[in-house]
Amino acid sequence: MARARAYIVAMMLRSRSFVAIALALLLVLTAQSMALARGMPGAAGSVVLCTGTGPVTILTDAEGQPIGPAHICPDCALALIVTLPPCGVVAVHPMGRAEALTFSAAPEVLPQGVRPFSARDPPVVI
Repeated sequence: MARARAYIVAMMLRSRSFVAIALALLLVLTAQSMALARGMPGAAGSVVLCTGTGPVTILTDAEGQPIGPAHICPDCALALIVTLPPCGVVAVHPMGRAEALTFSAAPEVLPQGVRPFSARDPPVVI
């Protein structure tokens, strides 16, 4: 029993050090590209080429030379996580007395007066 526990502790220490080394290497490898993305100047213009497969946009610098694809701002990249849906759906159960909902067959439509169009009205979608 003690021998099995010692083996498990040794494996945990090994895996913990492996994870620490992997995270340190990941930080070293991605820090350079993050610094380049942060210091890269923005595009001064763009050129749209109409090809047989569709339009292609090429970003250019102030001298008209292509600069390659735009990078996501590293400072704002984590804000994309906010748009993800939450992991679990919380089911709300009513506390106390519950009542059955009833719906009418058809909603009542109240007549409204027809108003003439004005030049300042919003566009009408028919």
